[in-house]
Amino acid sequence: MKRQLSPELTLHFSRNFPAYFGGSHKRYRVTLGVGGNLGDVRRRFERLLIYLRKDPVLDPVASAPVLKNPPFGYLEQKDFYNTVLIVHTNLRPEPFLRHLLRIEKRFKRKRSFKNAPRSLDLDIIFFDKFSIETKDLSVPHPRWSERESVVIPLRCITDGIKNI
Repeated sequence: MKRQLSPELTLHFSRNFPAYFGGSHKRYRVTLGVGGNLGDVRRRFERLLIYLRKDPVLDPVASAPVLKNPPFGYLEQKDFYNTVLIVHTNLRPEPFLRHLLRIEKRFKRKRSFKNAPRSLDLDIIFFDKFSIETKDLSVPHPRWSERESVVIPLRCITDGIKNI
């Protein structure tokens, strides 16, 4: 099922997007931005969720619908699919980031240039109540509130889909 929000924005729904997966006893709550535009991205998101639910490092708690939206930055590429996941983990921010980078690599992420097409992009939007600014990690994610690709899926989790 899908819902057209505008000529450029479409929400896609499936069995796992949106979904609530239950609570967790892990220490930190993390909001992840998930995106991609190479290959069968929506199928990859389903496989990613299966992988994450088996991952002992994190517990998926909730997912948003998947938003199809135009690229930004480098515009000469296919539209992106984006969603937001809420997960819990016991890892601190820097080890958690390294874990996400390993997951991206497992799902064939290649880094060629800024805003390049990609199979999978995992971004830490929020990490509990942390505010971090290092060479490798900025939390909250810079300009997250300006990106429809984050704001719309996140609002689906926090406010409910009917309010979008």
